[in-house]
Amino acid sequence: MTSAVQVLIFPIMDVADLREFYGSRLGQASRRIIAHRLRDRFGNLAGATVLGLGFTVPYLDSPVDGAERSLAFMMAQRGVMHWPEGEPNAAALVEECELPLLESIVDFALVVHGLELTDQPAEMLRELWRVMSPQGRLVMVVPNRRGLWARSDLTPFGYGQPYSRSQLQQILKEAKFSPVGWSQALFMPPSERSLMLKSAAAWERLGLRTSPAFSGVIIVEAVKQVYAVSARKRSRRMLPRLRPALAGPNAAKRPSK
Repeated sequence: MTSAVQVLIFPIMDVADLREFYGSRLGQASRRIIAHRLRDRFGNLAGATVLGLGFTVPYLDSPVDGAERSLAFMMAQRGVMHWPEGEPNAAALVEECELPLLESIVDFALVVHGLELTDQPAEMLRELWRVMSPQGRLVMVVPNRRGLWARSDLTPFGYGQPYSRSQLQQILKEAKFSPVGWSQALFMPPSERSLMLKSAAAWERLGLRTSPAFSGVIIVEAVKQVYAVSARKRSRRMLPRLRPALAGPNAAKRPSK
């Protein structure tokens, strides 16, 4: 009951907050840990079309080498930032349930700070199914409802709706995805204390051995079920509904006119 009330009173976690978190010592430590666990999930992306949905830029900078194209879609209520830094922009502000893409063109999709922050998780997953190619792979990093990180608002993983493994299995099944791999990360307490940050690797080793069910996040890899037929046959616009805000690092904080 307490966690449900907290979800209602928390302010919106926008792109400026997310960027600030990943610039902090705790954010950098959590990024390293999650990126290490994701490395095995990316595999060979040579020639692939890669989509990041939510706030994935801390995890897309290095593993997408060799991909034909990489896109970073950020959810409309959260704001957007230019990405990659110093290169032509490949980021856009979108409605997560109305992606500006043709059907079956995404080979690999990564969702971080996405599923738990959307008001329509089932619809978002169905939309991802639509744009993914046959046997396309989806990897999601989702707060674990049994972990400490979902109970603390010191990090973005304490916002929105956390999930258990069984809940993720069910919602993926309903969206016509088949889970093919699971892993866990973030066993250290969500603390900025130097001792905690220095011992992060030890916490990970201990947690994986003794209490994997209590990780801070669950990482799930799923494959699109190619035999399923989408019931959604309406026409779609091929441009983002909201114009991306691309000017400068503080663009996400600027009020809309």
